[in-house]
Amino acid sequence: MPKNSYLSFNLFLQIYITIIIKLMTSSEIGHSKKIKSFRLHLRETIQLALPVIVGQLGIILMGVVDNIMVGRIGYYPLAASALANGIFFLVFVIGMGVTYAVSPIVSNAVGSGKAEQAGNILKQALVINLFIGVILGIITYYSVGLFHFMHQKEKVVEYAIPYLQILAFSIPMMMTFLTYKHFLEGLSIMRPAMIIVLLANLVNVFANYCLIYGNFGFPRLELNGAGIATLGSRFFMMMMLIIFLNQNMRVKKYKPHLFSYIIDWKVTKELLALGLPSGVQYFFEVGAFFFTAIMIGWFGARQLAAHQIALSIASITYMMVVGVSAAAAIRVAKFVGQGNKLETLRAGLSALTLAAGFMSLCGILFFLTNNILPELYISNIEVKTIAASLILIAAFFQIFDGVQCVGLGILRGISDVTYPTVVTFVAYWIVGIPLGALLAFYFGLNVQGIWIGLSVGLATSASLLSFRFIKKTKS
Repeated sequence: MPKNSYLSFNLFLQIYITIIIKLMTSSEIGHSKKIKSFRLHLRETIQLALPVIVGQLGIILMGVVDNIMVGRIGYYPLAASALANGIFFLVFVIGMGVTYAVSPIVSNAVGSGKAEQAGNILKQALVINLFIGVILGIITYYSVGLFHFMHQKEKVVEYAIPYLQILAFSIPMMMTFLTYKHFLEGLSIMRPAMIIVLLANLVNVFANYCLIYGNFGFPRLELNGAGIATLGSRFFMMMMLIIFLNQNMRVKKYKPHLFSYIIDWKVTKELLALGLPSGVQYFFEVGAFFFTAIMIGWFGARQLAAHQIALSIASITYMMVVGVSAAAAIRVAKFVGQGNKLETLRAGLSALTLAAGFMSLCGILFFLTNNILPELYISNIEVKTIAASLILIAAFFQIFDGVQCVGLGILRGISDVTYPTVVTFVAYWIVGIPLGALLAFYFGLNVQGIWIGLSVGLATSASLLSFRFIKKTKS
């Protein structure tokens, strides 16, 4: 990749951050004594985000470890993992988006002096999310029939079917875990979920070692073993968080052990009104990446395995800014609850700046190590070469990925969800995928062309979402 292109990228970053800081220090904002300094906003966002980031890293590291350990048994199982996880997350993110509504609603209640409502919000969220989780689990289990219409290698499909069916059983567990996790985050209690996820990683690694390779007297189940290990780890996460919630004195007053059989339609409507559009947003985004996996699979199993490696690496940095996004949504919602529009604006802009700066550093790291990182996953030279080229492209879209992720969070914090839903659809399905297909199949850029198209989609989303927040909070 030419050096002048990378210098242009860094120049864009500097201009972007300068614009954000100028907006934050404009006279309209600077003369108010009530407004906290930019540095203080950054510090509070980081303090709130760090435990979430570590927890999110723990969740994504499960997938990374699975990919590394599965990659040791061949590129067909690794390609099958990409295909199966694509369908899994395509379905699961709808439910995941619904759970994201819990933390800003709880935070808003606390910010407006109505903390006693938090327990009822939790109970209603559990009813909704567990029901949705069961439905999504059933859909995922029977979605394996779609594999036969995707024109993938027969051996890849053969590995993918039982693996996906095993993962389907984990969706209700994850929905329960995430509901409790976001409830705690709404109360600014971050550490318990973080610690539990880190412990679950140890469980997952040990179970993988036993079940993938057949160690310690366990059967050698290969990819299916990774699925069973993931299922067990997610059950562990759910049970440990339930135990914490029912033992911790700070949380027990909300009676988290009581399952509500009475539907509070006002709260239910609020949760769904904020959560469902968020789920649709993630569906459009993950759906775009899944469809790219299908298109890449048309080139062959090696290309699909390389795509999975690069996506796995890019997901690590993405999940870190998901932590910033979650913290920003909580802080923004709290200021909305207090009726403080100026603090709302500055809290959101500081989070955008933090994401842009951090992801630019990640982009530089990817640029310098793109040939080294694939070595962790697989020994096949062709797969490593393709993956290295995709990691280079990922280096360029890091800043856009970070800004669009935080943009979704801060808009969710001000309960603006319809516009972001339209933006995600346009950015990925009207801009990114058509451009990627054109570059890949018409101009002959192959897998790299598809990733370039996605990069443009991410840039479109990042720009529209960040300026939407500025417009909504300054008006």
